[in-house]
Amino acid sequence: MPTRLQIARKDIFRVLEDYPSPVLRLRDIEAILTNHRDEWRLAQSTGSRDFIEYLTKSGKLKRLEFPFPHRKETRYTWGDVPLQSALLTLKPGCHFSHYTAVQMHELTEQDSKTIYLNFEQPAKAALPGELEQERIDAAFARKPRKTNNITRFGDQRICLLNGKNSRYLGVESREVGVEGGNGRVVVRVTDLERTMIDIAVRPFYAGGVAEVLKAYKRAGSRASVNRLAALLSQLDYIYPYHQAVGFYLQSSGVFTPSAIELFRGKFKYEFDFYLTYEMEDTRYDSGWRLHVPKGF
Repeated sequence: MPTRLQIARKDIFRVLEDYPSPVLRLRDIEAILTNHRDEWRLAQSTGSRDFIEYLTKSGKLKRLEFPFPHRKETRYTWGDVPLQSALLTLKPGCHFSHYTAVQMHELTEQDSKTIYLNFEQPAKAALPGELEQERIDAAFARKPRKTNNITRFGDQRICLLNGKNSRYLGVESREVGVEGGNGRVVVRVTDLERTMIDIAVRPFYAGGVAEVLKAYKRAGSRASVNRLAALLSQLDYIYPYHQAVGFYLQSSGVFTPSAIELFRGKFKYEFDFYLTYEMEDTRYDSGWRLHVPKGF
């Protein structure tokens, strides 16, 4: 004798086919069950676990596990859904950034197996005190702070970054290729200029300084130096990251001298700065007041 779930199979599947989002949380599935229980004449004893088990065995429901060390996340999809779509539901407002954005903007030929997702911290009050050279020197002599909120999904590493609050400045919707498959999908990702800033600020999330320079070279005429400067000003970093960005612009050899001088003139140069953290052998670029790896 068929169960009530089996009798209501077509109606249940129709609801899931028409559901607004291809990616569901447990609470979404619980709401579907609650809202349609009477219509489908399901017993009160039929809980979400029974419902999910039936949909997994008899339908197209798939369970995706993301066991991050800070908090495990579980998502469900009805049928095949691009991994990017599922990842963008992990945190409110999260978007692809750093080396993943570099790949999406075709600024590298490398196929990184790490996917970088960024979700912004709540806005914080500005810390009191002025920037001092001694503080800069001490900070960049040490190892940088890196996230440990990383998990594996198949052969991919998913790296969840808790970024600076910027009210999603420079985040856009962009059509990209489906991860590990065919077709296209629309995702949230940092735009070209915001990506160039992010990788200059955190080169260790972009394959290192050599990869950052390659990305600047490939950006070429697609990037607006005016927009780079405007975004940097709006982001209002404590450290003078404009000196690193300016160095990459000039060292790439693809931006005009007038564009670089335009960029240079929009900022102050009060401190010596560093291209990245924990450098041992360095040389000093007096034009940008910047310490860079020797031979770079």
